Amino acid sequence: MSPAALRHRNLPLLLLQAREALMAQFRPLLNAEGVTEQQWRIIRSLGEAEDAGFGPLEPRQLCELCSISSPSIAGVLARMEEVGLVRRERMDSDQRRVRVSLTAASRAIATRIAPQAEARYSALETAIGVEVMQQVYDTLDRLLGHLADADSPASDNGTN
Repeated sequence: MSPAALRHRNLPLLLLQAREALMAQFRPLLNAEGVTEQQWRIIRSLGEAEDAGFGPLEPRQLCELCSISSPSIAGVLARMEEVGLVRRERMDSDQRRVRVSLTAASRAIATRIAPQAEARYSALETAIGVEVMQQVYDTLDRLLGHLADADSPASDNGTN
């Protein structure tokens, strides 16, 4: 296949390049605290769930929120528990199910990272403009919504 046969730009590659450029802004903050990108996504998601009053989350919920595969999250959570970043507890109602919560150590990390991350976001807004940032958020939200609709069972049987 020649490149001329493809008329669309490589959107997945562009999104990966944008992600990498953005993560370059935040990775030093995470490295300074000794947490990986996956660990930070988990810490942030658990913190946001706590702030919203949802309490601990199950690993399957973290998979969805953090875009981490089920096989990967098991290992990440095990390592995080070993170093004292999360606590995993069996549910009283079903011993097969586990709820994951933050520890004081991970809350302290989030407290240190949050103002620095917000400063990076502010710097990005200054560099590219608040309007452009909002357009990016809006466009990505719409894209994700449309892709979710396209993957729904209703769209497969022509009812969508």
